[in-house]
Formats: sequence, C-alpha cells, structure tokens
Amino acid sequence: MRGRVSTDTSESQLQTVHLRVNERDHSVRIPANRLLLDLLREDLDLTGTKEWCGIGVCGACTVQQDGRPVSSCLLLAVQANGTSIPTVEGLAGGDAVSLAELTFLQRAFIEHGGLQCGICTPGQLLSAEALLREHPTPDEATIRRWMAGNLCRCTGYAGIVRAIQSAAAEQAGVRGATTPH
Repeated sequence: MRGRVSTDTSESQLQTVHLRVNERDHSVRIPANRLLLDLLREDLDLTGTKEWCGIGVCGACTVQQDGRPVSSCLLLAVQANGTSIPTVEGLAGGDAVSLAELTFLQRAFIEHGGLQCGICTPGQLLSAEALLREHPTPDEATIRRWMAGNLCRCTGYAGIVRAIQSAAAEQAGVRGATTPH
C-alpha cells in the first residue's frame, strides 16, 4: 500500500462506503482519505484499473462513475458512495475466456492493434465505451477529442482510433439488424 493512506485505522477513523462495482454491491469500511483506485485494487482485488501518473492526467486509472469516465486516482472512495462503478473487469462480464465472449470494443482493440503494453488499455476501453454510449457513430475528430485524456506511449493512437471506429460500425450493424423495418 502506498503512503497516501493513513495507518490509523481505528474504528473511529473508518467510514462505510456502499457502491455497486461491475453490477455487484459492496460495503467497505475504509479510511476517509482512501482513493477509489486503492479501494478497487486493494480492497476489491480488481487490479485491471492501473495507476500510472498518480495525478489524473494519463487516463490509465479511468473507470466510470454512473456512466461517466473519472480518474480513480483523484476520486476519494467516499465520493463514490452510492454510485455505480464499472471497471474493465466488468466489460465482458469478467469471465470472458475467448475472443467471441469479449465486447465489440474489446475485440476491436485486439484486432486493430489498439493495445500493446496494457497499462493504458483499461482506461482506454472505459473511456471508449462511454464515448460509444454517448456518440454511437463518432467521426474521427470526435474520437480523438473524447480520448485526449487517455495517454498511450506504445500505439501512436491510430490503432485505438481504428478500433473505436470498427466497434462503432459493428455495434451499429448489430443494432440495425435487430431493428424492425
């Protein structure tokens, strides 16, 4: 555990946080200064959310809070009390073991080279998923603007943009196939 969290965990110093993470309810007793990132990684053992910069500018720690991307390294866990927090582990239900079981977006990131080392990938996926929910058929400028808060040192972003465009097209095709004419 990093030095940010107080070592005084006497009962009077703890608060109970109730949140829904990946469709599961949790109640956790934590110090008031515990970051959401630490609660996810250390208390709930959801290590897909990464810490890179620690100051909220890289996007590696991105999760969603009630459908909106947030930097979990800047958000106190008590600020997430009563909210829904999807993480990367929840995208394909957490139990995907084959490419076919992944979401459109996860498959597209693999197929179009949208990931390499994996540090930024969870945050990229959560931001892109929120983007596609808000803008189901984004153009390249919208994708680049939306994803500007997620830094990647490996891919050069072209694969990430292609992956999001491909996932949007596949998702729109499936929606169109299920829409009555």
